[in-house]
Formats: sequence, structure tokens, C-alpha cells
Amino acid sequence: MQRRKFLKTIGISAAAGATAPFVTTASAQETLTWNMVTSWPTNFPALGTGANDFAKRIEKLSNGRMRIRVHGAGELVPPLEVFDAVSAGTAEMGHSASYYWRGKVAASQFFTAVPFGMTTTETNAWLYYGDGQALWDEIYARHNLKPFPVGNTGTQMGGWFKEEVNSLEDMQGLKLRLPGLAGEAMNGIGVTTVNMPGGEIFTSMQTGVLDAADWVGPYNDLAFGLHQVAKYYYTSVWNEPSAILEGTVNLNAWNALPDDLKDVVTEAARASNLAMISEFAYRNAEALETLVSEHGVELRTFPEEVMEALYASSMDVLQKQVDDDEESRKVYASYQAFQKRVRPFTDVGEYAYLKARDNLVTDG
Repeated sequence: MQRRKFLKTIGISAAAGATAPFVTTASAQETLTWNMVTSWPTNFPALGTGANDFAKRIEKLSNGRMRIRVHGAGELVPPLEVFDAVSAGTAEMGHSASYYWRGKVAASQFFTAVPFGMTTTETNAWLYYGDGQALWDEIYARHNLKPFPVGNTGTQMGGWFKEEVNSLEDMQGLKLRLPGLAGEAMNGIGVTTVNMPGGEIFTSMQTGVLDAADWVGPYNDLAFGLHQVAKYYYTSVWNEPSAILEGTVNLNAWNALPDDLKDVVTEAARASNLAMISEFAYRNAEALETLVSEHGVELRTFPEEVMEALYASSMDVLQKQVDDDEESRKVYASYQAFQKRVRPFTDVGEYAYLKARDNLVTDG
């Protein structure tokens, strides 16, 4: 009943289903009201509020000509069905993470995170100035979608573990929530990984369905209370050195927009991308202090043999991915070439500075 009512509000009959194309072109006077479905709980810090921010910027930059109604996970569609809903036209927009769609579009994983891949700054350079966005557009057009980077968490933590990891043997048989290419790499070293929405992690850890879980970082992990169900927090960043949040627009709806509103959406996406990156840098610092000082969370790093095994497994996973999928081969060739090109400057720039600061600055 809820879905029937929703379809009626956006002009799609229940009989027609969610595949009816968008055919209306907005005039300069017309006000468009669109729906955005997301994979995040309503108003969830940074991720959910990031979707809200994107919607607000569109309305403001369009002088009210476009209004976006944001729907949290499960309100209109389940959290991991955002891709299908926007592709089919059930909603005009979506906000999620592209590696959730690995079973539908294998190459989509490269547009969220690559284990041992590029940093957030490097990734944005590839998207905005390299081939990244064009490749993303090309692949998603085949699924009736126009994608944008709309946020990035920055470097993500290695995850929450109920038991301390002292060796590679300790990883064997663990049940871990970890999506994407990194999840496949974990499988390769003897861990059993599952993909599930963030809202299910706490209960799954509490009830023993999971032994460990990756979510995002201190800010979001504190919001979910993961420190209450696991003691050890691993700082070893390898799985998601950068994690893009994906905004999608139904391609029929996108093509129906006048050029000035296309520009509005594009610039709103850019602004929201930067805003989320900055917010995570600020909020993660606060939340990490809270987790350690107030809740007694114990920070750990994976043993060297675990990191070495994860690197080897990641390279195997990436190689298999490109061997099995033509789109992935094309995207990864571009990604890898840019990573090779940008790394020398990263090494002599940010990395060199961080090493110098670590060695010389002793008071924070």
C-alpha cells in the first residue's frame, strides 16, 4: 500500500510498475519535486545528513525550482536496493555506496574503495581531472543512471574485533562484516565476510552473528555504539583508504532537466563532497578521543603477517576481477595508471611532510 501510494505521488501507476520513463522537461517556471532514496538511517551522522545536505544545496542553488525529499533506509525501499530503485524510476535520486552493487555491476566497486588504493585527495583528482568520472558515467548509463561523488569518509578504520588479533591464525574462521573488494580479500585469508546494512551491525555483533565488523570510522562507529559490542578497534587502514559516497540520478530524469538545473545538481554534488570530507576530518577527531578516553576502547594494529597476507590477497582479488570482467579491466587500468602517476608527488609532498611532523613535532 505504501509503495502504491508513493508511485502515485510521482506519477507512475501501480500497473505500470517502476519502469515507466521520465518524459517531462522542466521549464524555467516549473518547480520539480524529486524523491531521493538512501542506504542510511534518517539523519544518520555524516552519511544520512550528507544526503540531506545534497538535497538542500540543490534547492538553494536552484532558487527553489528543485525540491528533493530525502527518504532514509527502508522508508520507501530497502537500504541495499537503492541502485535498482533509481535505475527503474521508483525514485529520481539515490545516495549510497557503489560497492554494494558488486553483484549487478562488478566495476562499481572501484568507485567506492580499492584496498591499498588511492587516498581521498588522489581519488578526487582521478574523478574530477582524470578519466574516473567519464568511466563511471559510461558504465552507469547502461543501467539508466547518472552518478556523482557526493561525499567521502576519508580513510576508514580496520574494524571492530571482539578478540585481539595477534597472528594470522587468529583471523581464521572469523565472521566479519566487510563489503566490496576488501571483503573478498579478507575471504582469501580465511575470514568469512558478509555484506549487511549499517543498521544491522550492532545486533549482529551482540548476538554472535558477527565476530568483527567494519563500518566507517570513529564518528559513525560511535553513533552506532559499536564500542559496546567489541573492545578492540583496529587502526590498520588498508581496506578503504578512501571511500566515495555515491549520488545517483535516474538517467531519464537527468536528461529531462534543462542545462542550468543539470549544472545545479553537478555543483551541489561537488560542494557536498567537500563538505562531508571536511566534516569527517573534524568529527572523527572528536569521536576518537571520546572512544578512547571515555569508553576505554583499545586501539590496535594488525600484525605485520596479517597485513602482508591482506596485501597479497588484495592483489589476487584485483587481478581476478579484471580477468573476469571487461568493465573492471578498463576502470582499473585507468585507476592504476593514475595511482602510479600521482604517487611520486604524494610521497614527496604529504607523506614526506607527515613523516617530518611525526619526527619533529612533539606537542600535537
